[in-house]
Amino acid sequence: MGWLDRLRGGRTPEPPSPTVAEQLAAASAAARKGDHAAALAIWGPLARDGVARAQSNIGACFAEGLGVERDLALAVRWLSLAAEAGDPIGQRNLATLHFRGEGVARDDGRAAALYRAAAEQGDAAAQDMLSWMLVEDGVLFDPAEARLWAQRAADQGVATAMTRLGMLHHNALGVARDPAEAARWWRKASECGEPDAQAMLGAAYHLGSGVPADPVQALAWLIRGQAGGSALAGRFLGPARAVLDPAGIAEAEALSRRPLPEVAP
Repeated sequence: MGWLDRLRGGRTPEPPSPTVAEQLAAASAAARKGDHAAALAIWGPLARDGVARAQSNIGACFAEGLGVERDLALAVRWLSLAAEAGDPIGQRNLATLHFRGEGVARDDGRAAALYRAAAEQGDAAAQDMLSWMLVEDGVLFDPAEARLWAQRAADQGVATAMTRLGMLHHNALGVARDPAEAARWWRKASECGEPDAQAMLGAAYHLGSGVPADPVQALAWLIRGQAGGSALAGRFLGPARAVLDPAGIAEAEALSRRPLPEVAP
């Protein structure tokens, strides 16, 4: 025992309590390992103390049945608290429930408003989803704004947003038609592994739209897109194969199996 401890009567100072940020980090680490029960044990007290991110995470667990039984009523309750407190992930997750009509009546307008609130705080997934709604929802249709949000999401590396930018340029939605710019965005998304972009890039090579016609590249990208689950690849695969001889088909198949280039973070 040191002299200072003797002056204090032998007391050992209590270690400082972990901060909220440290507790959230520990819970997130447990969740990444699949231990949602441990994560919930940390998030629970924080959520009851009004920590919005913990409320959001608990709501997501109830929405998906992670570490607890799926309970959409409780999901809506916790996500609403988080969203009202301004947490962008809570806003985005609550928007998804409104969009799907899960635990609440389906309400695309409310979903879009919540996605926009999260998007304005820089949430890339919300930016991407808001962009999608502004293209696909007839009531909300606004391709110019859709391009703005897709660009912001693409700038954060969201490949589906890159694919949408290609589609907007290809179809002249909110922007002049530019096949080369469409192909450029599809290439960026394709190199990130996005199947629809791979299918569209393959189609561009097949048609010579925005890129020089290249039947081997066309078939290679179409094969990748179909393997990744893109429904867009099917209509072009047959014609792309038909213009190649067996050697060309073999070359394209080999090319489709090569690793994609490393994408800078």
